[in-house]
Amino acid sequence: MNHTVIISVVISFIISVVLGPFIIPFLKKLKAGQTVRDDGPQTHLKKSGTPTMGGILILISIVATSMIYMNDYPKIMPILFSTLGFGLIGFLDDYIKVVLKRSMGLRAWQKMLGQLLVTGIFAYYLTHNAGISLAMRIPFVQGKFLDMGILNMPILFFIVIATVNGANFTDGLDGLASSVTVMIATFFTVVAVGTASGVEPITCAVVGALLGFLLFNVYPASVFMGDTGSLALGGFVAATAYMLQMPLFIPIVALIYAVEVASVIIQVGYFKMSGGKRFFKMAPIHHHFELCGWSETRVVAVFSILTAMLCLIAFMGI
Repeated sequence: MNHTVIISVVISFIISVVLGPFIIPFLKKLKAGQTVRDDGPQTHLKKSGTPTMGGILILISIVATSMIYMNDYPKIMPILFSTLGFGLIGFLDDYIKVVLKRSMGLRAWQKMLGQLLVTGIFAYYLTHNAGISLAMRIPFVQGKFLDMGILNMPILFFIVIATVNGANFTDGLDGLASSVTVMIATFFTVVAVGTASGVEPITCAVVGALLGFLLFNVYPASVFMGDTGSLALGGFVAATAYMLQMPLFIPIVALIYAVEVASVIIQVGYFKMSGGKRFFKMAPIHHHFELCGWSETRVVAVFSILTAMLCLIAFMGI
């Protein structure tokens, strides 16, 4: 088991590192450059033109590694589907925005329809093929599960889509989404191995892929993951949590995702109710801290350290 874990991390890491120098120049040729908001931190203006859609690199590493283990570990299939499904939605959005130069990307209803479709297929596979109960392990209560009956399915849709969009909002600074999510993936890997759940090859593949991607994505980033990567990572986190019957642990280990989403909701709501005033200097909240004087690297470090501590707290809750 330990060999499987180590080897799948290494394989995915090597694929990510080796492909990076080929994929990044290719994205530059496509002119898949990031567009930076004028109203954001001035330090971000120099990022304009940095290639995005680097999530392709993460996805290739995860898929290639997972395929090696697919026959022996069939339970990785629904997680791989969710990761790829949401990644495809992100890829279409990125492609329309940065390659076809249509600033809107996918329309909001198209994005939501795609997310509902992927979630629905995942939920069907989970309950009919994987045989996984939708009862959720309750944190800090040994051996107890929460079963909401007919509400389990609507709760699943809410948790999956909220997690996916939380990961999307978290992707706004060099290395932020990658650093936070590699901690979450490591948490799930330890749980998967400890419970012999059969999903550890893909959780390890995500750890390896993100560590490799971080070599190109840390400040100053030479590539961004784009929605291709962030939506895929959200899909991975939500699907893995459900395969381990641990969706109630998402608000703990992925608290940063939740805070990022909440900051946007608060900002928009307060802006409308107050007639144009802002609650934060800028949302999502990582930009607020930047405008308060924090360096980009400090925000990433603090958010990553908080996630590491939250993962340790979550271990105590199993």
